[in-house]
Amino acid sequence: WTTKDGSPMASILSYFYADGKFWMTSAAHRKRVPAIRRDPRVALVITSTGMEMGGSRTVTYKGTARVLDDLETKKWFYRALAERLYEKFGENRVKEFAMMLDSPDRIVIEVTPGLRVGYDGTKMGAATTKSREAGILKVD
Repeated sequence: WTTKDGSPMASILSYFYADGKFWMTSAAHRKRVPAIRRDPRVALVITSTGMEMGGSRTVTYKGTARVLDDLETKKWFYRALAERLYEKFGENRVKEFAMMLDSPDRIVIEVTPGLRVGYDGTKMGAATTKSREAGILKVD
């Protein structure tokens, strides 16, 4: 999202991917919400940190966001996000988190992804090592 003067901003949000879109939530009073309504162009950066594959990998998407506040969307979204984040802790934790999300000030953000740019630090490291071994890259 961007500020009124066009400066890019970033936020760390939990998300899940469904039906070809990224889904996340925010309190409606956060500055990102009116900014997205004003200019729906967004960028998402997803990192592999904390995942089984380890760190050093990211994917960035340019996309278009929509702010949704209808009850039908909120109902399925809260449950789906709670399952994604807390399923391993059991049904009670999933229900608690979904209920916590269900507040009057909360909205759902739907992002339709466009351009995808990947980065794999492990490949970069391997290529650097190969270049050094071949004498192409010299490091003092």
